[in-house]
Amino acid sequence: MLDIAFIKENPELVKQAMQQKGEKETSAVDKVLEADADWRKTVHTLDNLRSESNQKAKQIGALMGQGKKDEAQAIIKETGEMKASIKELEEKERVLKDERDNLLLRIPNIPHPTVPVGHTENDNKEEARFGEIEDSEWKKPHWELAEANGWIDFSRGVKVTGAGFPFYIGAAARLQRALINYFIDTAIDKDYTELQAPYMVNEDSAKGTGQIPDKEDQMYVVPRDEFFLIPTAEVPVTNFHRGEIFEEKDLPVRYVCYTPCWRREAGSHGADVRGLNRLHQFDKVELVKFVKPETSYDELETLREDAEYLINALGLSYRRLLMCTGDMGFTQSKKYDLEVWSPGQKRWLEVSSCSNFEGFQARRMMVRYRDKDGKIETLHTLNGSGLALPRIMASVLEKYQEESGKVLVPEVLKPYMGGKDYL
Repeated sequence: MLDIAFIKENPELVKQAMQQKGEKETSAVDKVLEADADWRKTVHTLDNLRSESNQKAKQIGALMGQGKKDEAQAIIKETGEMKASIKELEEKERVLKDERDNLLLRIPNIPHPTVPVGHTENDNKEEARFGEIEDSEWKKPHWELAEANGWIDFSRGVKVTGAGFPFYIGAAARLQRALINYFIDTAIDKDYTELQAPYMVNEDSAKGTGQIPDKEDQMYVVPRDEFFLIPTAEVPVTNFHRGEIFEEKDLPVRYVCYTPCWRREAGSHGADVRGLNRLHQFDKVELVKFVKPETSYDELETLREDAEYLINALGLSYRRLLMCTGDMGFTQSKKYDLEVWSPGQKRWLEVSSCSNFEGFQARRMMVRYRDKDGKIETLHTLNGSGLALPRIMASVLEKYQEESGKVLVPEVLKPYMGGKDYL
């Protein structure tokens, strides 16, 4: 969430940012400022009443020592009434603080000045394109390759669970595992520390990274135990340090984590969901960073480069998009999307988003650091897919297919595939 002091100093800027992110209603800014003013007024009254009550309480002993029992009893009665008023004000203060904080949770992050203003994917800025755009007519989409070779079973996934929960079989299962291991090993070589994280989180964790209140409809819920199935490893990994204070000398901290992910993807339809394009359960390797504010945008560029390195190593053609304000998301200050070319489908497929959240998540989670002077400061968090598996798998199958129907193994994956040249 945003710092309330920043909102007080820049209410119109915050409203403008909300509109740039597609929020038509900006009254939350005025409401949060009103709630904050009411809360601060109540805190001031409460502090004064506590101080007055303490001062009067000190008089009681002196009066009793002087034999002035009646005067002492009058003050005892008065302080008793004050305690009742203090209790009422404490409850009012708690309610007002909760109201203010809940309103703060509904105000999106501020876009960085370099982010293009816009509301549709057409407003995203294509910064660079790498590799050949293959358009060979004989290239098949991955779902035809998978069906012909018995590699991915979508229909049995529907039988066992539902649409969007496929089975990977034989060579495809091994390729999936090879990709995961290659991504993790490469990240470790780049000084990321590997984590294995829980696949379910509680409500505080979902709030901490901004999944709620914002993306509740996209998450699977375990109501009996009040858990959420994770939509990405970002949620448990970023919450790993919730409520903690780093020492400045220990920053930056970088993590890599593989998990399965679950997303309801409500409203998805059409060609966009064919094959592996959009699943309800999928695998992903996530990169997460905790950094000092002054380095966070340099760290964003290295995060992006780390994700691009993997795509390049796999020999896939791709493009880099700088996402516009309205296509960026509630929590991000700046985001890049990396899209690989799918030669069998003749379209771009997003395989990574690399984002800087500045202090937005850290403030929600109370993750901070102590600088060299001992001052406690809010740090910045970043994350990126390194990489998401389904569309990478789709693109690898389509890219490396031969006209004979065989599929080559990318060179960097051969050590993970037993040295095999073909799937």
